[in-house]
Amino acid sequence: MHVDLDSLASGWLTLPDLADLIDVPLPKVRQLVREGKLVVIARGTPPVKHVPAEFVHDGELIKGLAGALTVLRDAGYNDEEAVRWLLTEDDLIPGRPVDAMAAGRHTAVKRRAQVLAF
Repeated sequence: MHVDLDSLASGWLTLPDLADLIDVPLPKVRQLVREGKLVVIARGTPPVKHVPAEFVHDGELIKGLAGALTVLRDAGYNDEEAVRWLLTEDDLIPGRPVDAMAAGRHTAVKRRAQVLAF
């Protein structure tokens, strides 16, 4: 079953909105995207780059996000699949990986993502 990304995310942030929220200059946010430390999903017409609101916790990007994205890409996930995995309940974590990372359990999430590569 392929669940719509909009039903998984509580909301979406444009890159300028994200930059304001985490108090980082917009060019730095764009650099994070280029370096693969942040993933964006093009939404709307014309397409605009967005990130799920869940990627921000207490005014910062969630700890472990860049590492989890690297592991997921190494496992063959594209950007949309990586976002879907991060926002989908996983009984072995338990809960959504993105929520576990926000709660400080980023190591457990990365270990779980590494299993996906095999």
